[in-house]
Amino acid sequence: MGDVLELDGVSVRRGTKMILDQVDWSVNEGDRWVVLGPNGAGKTTIIQLVAGRMHPTSGTVTIIGEQLGRTDVSELRPLVGVTSAALEQRIPAGERAVDVVLTASYGMTGRWREEYEDYDVERAVSLLDVFGVGHLAERAYGTLSSGERQRVQIARALMPDPEVLLLDEPAAGLDLGGREELMSALSELAGDERSPVMVLVTHHVEEIPPGFTHALLLREGGVVAAGPIDEVMTPQHLSAAFGLDLEVERHRDRFSARAATGH
Repeated sequence: MGDVLELDGVSVRRGTKMILDQVDWSVNEGDRWVVLGPNGAGKTTIIQLVAGRMHPTSGTVTIIGEQLGRTDVSELRPLVGVTSAALEQRIPAGERAVDVVLTASYGMTGRWREEYEDYDVERAVSLLDVFGVGHLAERAYGTLSSGERQRVQIARALMPDPEVLLLDEPAAGLDLGGREELMSALSELAGDERSPVMVLVTHHVEEIPPGFTHALLLREGGVVAAGPIDEVMTPQHLSAAFGLDLEVERHRDRFSARAATGH
């Protein structure tokens, strides 16, 4: 099978600012990628491109075999599940958690007059169960903790049975307990061969779940390194990406990084 996602010579310019500069990147079936870099590196822009929500200034973006600009993005979007802070802001606070998940079937963020089959409701509840929030199905979304809302969002992104799951800084704003619960759920998802291709954006190496296979490092819109995670997550590559001399450790499939100490 060909690449599930592909960026070929992709640049994005806004006025005089180059947000992405000649980025080449390929994602294959079964891959679990982390996109890592400092603020302003272009991480969220890449997510918007491969979600079909932005077009490049130059270069080509191919999503599941379809090139942006030559296909109907409304047909592509159900195949790409997305979680992001921007999406969370559009979800009505009073919406039941189960309805937050259900409405993804229609690409909506609030229940209106659409009808759902019993199968749809069962699937929504089972997805909430997978992420440990099934007992919150009847609770209003706005009353959930940050960690609970993130897990509801991921269940929502999986509702249409997408071929790609994009996670834009899913651990942002979570406390330690919430982060670790989320990491455990994402690690389990990554280890399931039935799961879609996964792409997770973060700027913290501690937020890379075990089971992720590849890494893309960005700095100022350019690629520092890309490939198998063991080859990319080196002190040299991370230091280049973050502009700081870093020490990198790996313990039980979790990474950590800190500024190198003088000798």
